[in-house]
Amino acid sequence: MQILGIETSCDDTGAAVYDTDAGLKSHSLASQVELHALYGGVVPELAARDHVKLLMPLVQKVLQEAEVPKGGIEGVAYTAGPGLSGALLVGAALGRSLAWAWDVPALGVHHMEGHLLAPMLEENPPDFPFVALLVSGGHTLLVDVKDIGRYQLLGSTLDDAVGEAFDKTAKLLGLGYPGGPAIAQAAHNGNPGRWRFPRPMTDRPGLDFSFSGLKTFVRNTVSSVELDEKTIADVACAFQDAAVDTLVIKCRRALEQVGRRRLIVAGGVGANLLLRERLRVMTAECGKEVFYPRFEFCTDNGAMIAYAGCRRLAAGERQGLDFSVRPRWSLADLAPFSAAAA
Repeated sequence: MQILGIETSCDDTGAAVYDTDAGLKSHSLASQVELHALYGGVVPELAARDHVKLLMPLVQKVLQEAEVPKGGIEGVAYTAGPGLSGALLVGAALGRSLAWAWDVPALGVHHMEGHLLAPMLEENPPDFPFVALLVSGGHTLLVDVKDIGRYQLLGSTLDDAVGEAFDKTAKLLGLGYPGGPAIAQAAHNGNPGRWRFPRPMTDRPGLDFSFSGLKTFVRNTVSSVELDEKTIADVACAFQDAAVDTLVIKCRRALEQVGRRRLIVAGGVGANLLLRERLRVMTAECGKEVFYPRFEFCTDNGAMIAYAGCRRLAAGERQGLDFSVRPRWSLADLAPFSAAAA
């Protein structure tokens, strides 16, 4: 079964072709980083307009690279939420239209399920069950994953997601957008001993996150010093250290709480090298395993949508000619499906 996957939830335009027998056959991504960097963050209307311009050429490109013959696509999967409503509608409208024209089924995919399943695209995917840390854009989630569609939310952010905290801290330091890579690069030259920032909500039970207080601590620190190049590096280092430590502490707690041996980490912040190193150390100490998608699949991409959609379409899920998007869509509300049917 060959599935076309479409991703337009925010500021990355992605398309891919996934085959149940051959695996991932092609994928392509167009980033809008330069466009939104001028404004210090994503401008929803500009994102939607750019998706309109970029999406169809990307679809044509992946179909050509996958050498899909006429009539070869057997289903279309597109991101239906969560995300920016205008951006989501671009992908949903094209995906549903192509499915109608080709007379194949279509399915709206949950963006976070796509991230959660992205490690399954690798040569050595993790076995179920596992704990997933999802750190993508506006989301910071810990999920107990028993199987595809069988998810229990363990913890989420009460305010800013960690990715947002990286972006806002980078803006405070004048490092530009996106904040994750900018903070990591600056922190590389920082003095880890100059400041120790708080690790929010790690001194109490539970698996929820909160990063607004850490962001405020950064703001207060920045306002009390002169921001030369060295100080910017030191602040970035202290912030990254605190944010990563918080994620690692919560991951360890989640693994112990539900008794899982495997942890998967997905989403843009999952590409952070310090996070990967500290999770490697933590899981080794605990006798656990940690899995990631390759770096190019940490950010939003069409491959993860094609894979998630393929699994659900193969299980018999279908969508009518009407379509809608869900800018807000809890992973806990996602319907399970019978893996045996796949």
